[in-house]
Amino acid sequence: MSERLIRLIRIIILIQSNPGITAKQLAEKCETTSRTIYRDLEVLSAAHIPIMNEGYGKGYEYIGDFSMYPLDWTEDEALAFTMLPKIQEQISHLIPSDFYTAYEKVMATHQKEKKDLQSMLQKMVSIIQMGTPAYQTENNNFLSEVIQAIMNERTIEVTYHTQSRNVTTKRALDPYYLIPRDHRFYLIAFCHEKQRFLTFRLSRFLELELTEQTFSKQEFNLKEYFQHTWSIIQGTEKIKFKVLFSKSIARYIKEEELFVKPVLTEKKDGSLLFEVTLNHDREFLQWVMQYGAEAEILEPVEYRQKMKQNLQTWLAKY
Repeated sequence: MSERLIRLIRIIILIQSNPGITAKQLAEKCETTSRTIYRDLEVLSAAHIPIMNEGYGKGYEYIGDFSMYPLDWTEDEALAFTMLPKIQEQISHLIPSDFYTAYEKVMATHQKEKKDLQSMLQKMVSIIQMGTPAYQTENNNFLSEVIQAIMNERTIEVTYHTQSRNVTTKRALDPYYLIPRDHRFYLIAFCHEKQRFLTFRLSRFLELELTEQTFSKQEFNLKEYFQHTWSIIQGTEKIKFKVLFSKSIARYIKEEELFVKPVLTEKKDGSLLFEVTLNHDREFLQWVMQYGAEAEILEPVEYRQKMKQNLQTWLAKY
């Protein structure tokens, strides 16, 4: 049985490294018969290894992005595999020594994969520059740990501080997505305490622990979560904005990368009508105001009045 296990692993690796390899070629490399290879392929198929044969003489390959290397084990799978030699001790006299060398190679691959992943994350994080809140003396950069938790579906425990309310809480979070915005990162996560998905600013994490607890991702639609949301702040309103941008900046507006999908209408004079429905106004107004006189809010009318009042207040200060 152990001999067959070794052969099955070799078949998986051979198909991955040689897409289109035939049963005859597999038999030659595994030093067995084609009939045995066919039986082994049936076993792999029963184990849900997505092997496909497109027809006679065309050989075997994997469906989609299936791959056995990297191993991509979960922590539970890795732990279970490390227990295998102890389970086999009672029948060790029946197991050929080649099994243990094969086992050692697999475990070595797993350890190298973990080390490579950590190294890759550290390099990636080192080239990503994040801002630091003005009140903090140093930046608590937990980006690497958060990425690792998302990839391995691991729950994190964080100490979260909201400076505006001067409130510090401890939370258990299942992390799903990282969202970059304005020199900072936001984390979309399922909050155990609130039992719903929330948005957290990464720079507000004072402490973070990667727990041993794993989670299975729920059905979560990021597009629906941010529906009618300009950036990060989510509201409950439905405000239909119409803004006219001048010809000189119209092409820059078209290149903006947004969560929402605006309706853009080009005017004969080269100006651009920008229409969008939002559930909150603050971030959108801040964005519009950066364009100064090159942007004119047409609707809603009350926001034109608000803009006049703001300008009058500014003028009074200067």
